[in-house]
Amino acid sequence: MFDICCVGHITSDKIVNTRGTMHMPGGTALYFSCAVNRLDVSYVLVTALAEAEMEYVDYLCDKDIEVRVQFSKHTVVFENIYGENQDERTQNVLQIADAFTMEQLADLDAKIYHLGPLLAGDFSTDFIKTLSAKGRIALDVQGFLRKVVDQKVYLTDWADKKEALQYIDILKADVAELAALSGLDTVEEGVKFLTDLGVKEVVITNGSLGSLIYSDDEFYRIPAYHPELVVDATGCGDTYMAGYLFKRIKQGAGIQTSGEFAAAMAGLKTMSPGPFVGTENEVLNFMKARAI
Repeated sequence: MFDICCVGHITSDKIVNTRGTMHMPGGTALYFSCAVNRLDVSYVLVTALAEAEMEYVDYLCDKDIEVRVQFSKHTVVFENIYGENQDERTQNVLQIADAFTMEQLADLDAKIYHLGPLLAGDFSTDFIKTLSAKGRIALDVQGFLRKVVDQKVYLTDWADKKEALQYIDILKADVAELAALSGLDTVEEGVKFLTDLGVKEVVITNGSLGSLIYSDDEFYRIPAYHPELVVDATGCGDTYMAGYLFKRIKQGAGIQTSGEFAAAMAGLKTMSPGPFVGTENEVLNFMKARAI
C-alpha cells in the first residue's frame, strides 16, 4: 500500500511574468509529485496526457517517481500570466484532456488519495464517491471552480458540491476559491460552511499572507515563510499540500506543525523556477532561518 496517491493531469504550461516567458510541464500532478519525491514517503502518481507529451512522464520517471498513465486525446495546456504581484494570476486554457476513470485505480491502494482537478470535468462525483471507499480523500478544489469561456478561465461555484464534499477528508482552497465555493464573506464562515457539508479538515492558503486550517471546531493560523526573492510562484499550492500530507499522513504530525512545514516548503519553492526539488532538512533549515 502507498502512503499517498496523487491523481491529476500533467499540463503543458506557458508561464509569462515580468522577467519573460517560460514553457514547462506543470499541473498538480507534476508539482505535487516533484515536491513529494525527496521526502520519506511511499508515493504513486496517476495521470493522463497525450502520447505527444510522454516526455513529461519520462521526466518524472527519471526522478524515480512511480507513474501510471491513462492516455488522452489531448494534454491540458494552460497559459499563466503573472504581474509584479505574484499572488495575482491571469489564466487561459488552450487545450483540455480526457476525464479520469476508476479503472486506473482499481488495483491501487493508498492511505490517502490526493485529487488535483485542473478543470471541472476531470473527476465525476461518482468517481469521488467510489474512491472514498478505498481510502481517505484530499482535494485541491481549484479545478471544480474553473469555468472556461473562449479559452479564458473564470472563477465560479461548484454545482455538485453538496453531494461531493461529504466524501472529502482534507480540502485545500485559496481565499478567492473559498469565497466562490461558500458564497460567504469571511474565511471563518466559509470553512465552517464546508465542514457542515462533511469536510473533515479545511486548508485555506492566502499567498504571502499565510494560511489557515480548520478542523474539529479549531482554527490553526499558519505564518508565511518569505524568501529573499520570489522567482516563480507557480505550483506553490501543490508544494504546500505535498508538505502538509507528508507530515499528516506519513509522520502523523499535528495540524499546526504540518501547516508550518508546508508553508515553509512553499516559500522555499518560490526561490527558483519549476517544481520544488528540496529535501526535508532543507525545509527545516529554511524554517529556522525565517522563523518569525
